This record gives sequence, C-alpha cells and structure tokens, in this order.
Amino acid sequence: MMIPATQLRSGMLIIHNGELHRVHDMVHKTPGNLRGFVQAKMRNVRSGSMNEHRFGSTDRVEKASLDEREMEYLYSDAAGHHFMDQTTYDQVTLSDEVIGEQMKYLLPNTAIHVDFYEGNPVGIELPNTVTLKVVETQPGMKGATASASYKPATLETGLQVMVPQFVEAGIRITIDTRDNSYLSRA
Repeated sequence: MMIPATQLRSGMLIIHNGELHRVHDMVHKTPGNLRGFVQAKMRNVRSGSMNEHRFGSTDRVEKASLDEREMEYLYSDAAGHHFMDQTTYDQVTLSDEVIGEQMKYLLPNTAIHVDFYEGNPVGIELPNTVTLKVVETQPGMKGATASASYKPATLETGLQVMVPQFVEAGIRITIDTRDNSYLSRA
C-alpha cells in the first residue's frame, strides 16, 4: 500500500530500497520558500543499521503489509522476550532492538498483537491503555487539589510517569501508552 511521505509515523514499517525499515523518528519541514520535505530516521529490520532519508512532501512510500497475530507475553531472559500464539501455542522470541521501550508497558500474561512480515516477527502493537501498579511515589502534599499538581511515580515495570497528588504506592492506575499520561485509577 502506498502512502504519502507526510503520513509516516514513528514505529511504522515501510519498504525502502527493497528492504523493510522501521521509522524511528520523522520531522516534516517546510523551509521558507522551498518545497516541504520529510526527514525520516529509519532502522533496517534485517541488518539493524540506522539511516536517514529525505522524502519530498509529495513522494509516496510503500507501507509494509503485515500479518498480525494475537500473542501472550510470557517472560524475558537473556535470549530475549518470549511470546506465545494463543491458538497454535507456537512461541517466538523478540529482541530488545525490536521491542525497545515498549517492554515497559508489558507484564507477563498480557495479550498483545505481534506483527509478522513474510513469516518473521518484526514488532508489537501496544494497546492504547494499560493498567499497572504504582510501586514508588512521594507522599501527596497536604492541601494539594487533585488537578493542581502532579508528582513522579515508578510503576511495576520500571516505567516513570507523572500522577496526581492523591495517587499512592500500591494503587493500580491506567496509563495511555501513546504519551505516558495518567488516565485514571483502575
């Protein structure tokens, strides 16, 4: 499927120069009286090398067509992060390079979607929200209103987020995975 370069997003998988690449970062620039362009930083999924490419704003990019399977996160060890297909019970292992910071949203036994390209696992798709337990945070300030100020909190996976003053250690909270924002108590 061909999409305009201006629709590239971080985490998206595209075919560039015949190879599968994951977009890590992209910036859309429109300098003065020149034509706009998209500067994309991408990682080659096969070789792992990072490269940058400048796409014209009217260029079209081939978005990789992926197979998506629902899998359960089992555990992590030195070999990687292990997932099991919930229908066939096949297991796959994904490396830190493939998953990266997304592991901070996952607990064992969490069901998520794993993306496959030509039969090989190439990434995961997080749900928009996750529920995690607060393990450490400062005590709330006396007299602080709920909406006035936020404080840092560490969650059970090591993720750091800002939470309202009334949130204490031991409480389960819902987090938006797109911007790490606190949504509610669970």
